[in-house]
Amino acid sequence: MADELRIGLQELLRKAQIEGNTDFLKEGVRVLSQMLMEMEVEEHVGASRHERSPGRIGQRNGYRQRSWDTRVGTVELSVPRVRDSSYFPSLLEPRRRAERALSAVVQEAYVHGVSTRKVDDLVKALGMEGISKSRVSELCEELDEEVERFRGRPLEGSYPYIWVDATYLKARQDGRVSSVAVVIAVGVRAETGEREVLGLDVGPSEDGAFWVSFLRSLVARGLSGVRLVTSDAHRGLKGAIEVVLQGASWQRCRVHFMRNALSLVPKAAQQMVGATIRTVFAQPDSGSAREQWRRVSDGFGVRFPKLSGLMEEAEEDVLAYASFPQEHWQKIWSNNPLERLNKEVKRRTNVVGIFPNEESVIRLVGAVLSEQHDEWQVAPRRYFSAGSLAKLERKEGIMAEQPELVAG
Repeated sequence: MADELRIGLQELLRKAQIEGNTDFLKEGVRVLSQMLMEMEVEEHVGASRHERSPGRIGQRNGYRQRSWDTRVGTVELSVPRVRDSSYFPSLLEPRRRAERALSAVVQEAYVHGVSTRKVDDLVKALGMEGISKSRVSELCEELDEEVERFRGRPLEGSYPYIWVDATYLKARQDGRVSSVAVVIAVGVRAETGEREVLGLDVGPSEDGAFWVSFLRSLVARGLSGVRLVTSDAHRGLKGAIEVVLQGASWQRCRVHFMRNALSLVPKAAQQMVGATIRTVFAQPDSGSAREQWRRVSDGFGVRFPKLSGLMEEAEEDVLAYASFPQEHWQKIWSNNPLERLNKEVKRRTNVVGIFPNEESVIRLVGAVLSEQHDEWQVAPRRYFSAGSLAKLERKEGIMAEQPELVAG
């Protein structure tokens, strides 16, 4: 790479001396920048172009053209692309994708005349005074391309555990402001034990048809091997899981269940009731957990009959986690892993307040999720260890050999 750079610069120097090339400096910036991006993307994917290497962690996917405004004029660059959209040249844009997406959303709101004084102040703080509509369109188009590539990427391998949830944001639709549902799915890849953002979508509400469409889109992209889906008890979502992910168990989020349970008892008794139910989740094995659940449910029968009835009805769903390796219990028995991600989405989107349209919601939320996805891929620790995932595989093998155990 160093030799190629030297040869390129020597050729430019020759042209400047012999032909009097007045674009020598601009062309020098282009060549140097191009070489820097090549070096950066090689380090990013762990291999040179066309190199077969065991250390490779990504695949290149051609180039896209990008105009770069510099002090020596506009330089046309060929920006390397990576299949999972995880690479962006550091020399072109110092801000991260989510920050650029936030800028684009605020700019779009500003240009469309829907800004408030708060948004005006934010635009100035970001140094975007006097931005043109054409520049907004260029920035939005660039971000949309990245987000759509991330949303549509193939899902390879199996994902034994997935978490799904929805959060609500406000956006303008047909001249009025309304709430839109942003649905997100996160999974753990069996081969690596790493978390991945599997997908997101935006719709008018969390009805069953929307959830079915969303889950089917994940399957169409390659989602497979799902053994357990953790979510709240939304009827439309639960029905969609049964229709699309047949064979997968459903884990009713214990945190959401606890909220439902405590709403059935007087406030003065909630602390005692909560502590009693939580004794179930402290049990060391599946049998003990089920015995304790029934013991607690029967104990509430006289004083809190509605709570007792809820526990009898929800036993299988809330204790679904107990059929999986104990090392996984704390991470699969609730939607907490996804709730933390939703909080980050809310933190970023609260700055906007009201989005100008649904496309801008996908742009910003997609960029935030893409950013988090990339951080998970380079995290020093796996979400689940290889040893615990091996236990899951062994258990599934035993169940496959003894179908009567499944029926029981």
